[in-house]
Amino acid sequence: MTKILIIYTGGTIGMVNDAQTGALIPFDFKQIQQNVPELARLNYQLDVHSFDPILDSSNMNPVIWAELAGIIGDSYHDYDGFVILHGSDTMAYTASALSFMLKNLNKPVVLTGSQLPIGEIRTDAKENLITALEIVATKNKGKAMVPEVCIYFDYQLFRGNRAIKYNSEKFEAFLSPNYHILAEAGVNLSFYSNYINPHPLEELRIQSRFNANIGVLKLYPGITPQAVQAITRSSVDAIILETFGSGNTTTASWFIASLQEAIDQDKLIVDISQCQGGSVELGKYETSKRLQQMGIISGFDMTFEATVTKLMYLMGQDLSHAQIAFLMEQSIRGELTS
Repeated sequence: MTKILIIYTGGTIGMVNDAQTGALIPFDFKQIQQNVPELARLNYQLDVHSFDPILDSSNMNPVIWAELAGIIGDSYHDYDGFVILHGSDTMAYTASALSFMLKNLNKPVVLTGSQLPIGEIRTDAKENLITALEIVATKNKGKAMVPEVCIYFDYQLFRGNRAIKYNSEKFEAFLSPNYHILAEAGVNLSFYSNYINPHPLEELRIQSRFNANIGVLKLYPGITPQAVQAITRSSVDAIILETFGSGNTTTASWFIASLQEAIDQDKLIVDISQCQGGSVELGKYETSKRLQQMGIISGFDMTFEATVTKLMYLMGQDLSHAQIAFLMEQSIRGELTS
């Protein structure tokens, strides 16, 4: 019998309306089982690990990511795969973080949740949960069909470190702007195997150390030296630079000097685009050529979520600045197209 561990962290999928305030508050997983009687019809052994207390996904952080990775690592050989019930707001961050922490992952880890609480008549929670379980259970020649960290939402399966939450009101809450979906749920489950990571040959290794001391500098027309230097002169170890188009910035001398000053202080700077689709191409235009010459790192087509978690992850390892800069521009878990 297929054995699946459901890790229940919280999120809208497990919320009910508080009788006094009307606000959404969490309840326990037993009530989810009562609201989804179809679970009893699945021919799977379902075990549950519930966080206590249940978390709003806005409170996710690297310590909790490490705890999640540890739960998976401790029970890795006891289950065919894992479903993580998680709030959708930071789901893409957690999925990206887990993809980097779980090196040589050979089993599916599928995050899912819902836009409406599971007790609502029109909820999307039932379909998301049941199909996530079916995806985890699917095998091809005895091996997991999708041996990677994924997000399943509204009939589509995304690579976890390629997904973004783009809508807070539609059931279609997630997109993968720069990578093909891994599977689609219609009358049948259709897997796009050409886009799924191959099975690794080595054993699972969990690397859960993070350095979260990073800053984010999002550019906009008219940005002032004070706004830029509040980040570049801060005590962060690295900066994510959200630029225009294919990686372009203002060429104002004070701006370039601010970036150079940060680099001279051994700060890593990663350039990603504010555009959801497309890739950074440093040097394509004059406005990014100076960045390339300075040693700014290209984030290519990584999502913001993948960039944040990958940078935290690499800085948490025993790596030199040069090694981190090199690996940021390489695909280590399928997170970028260089």
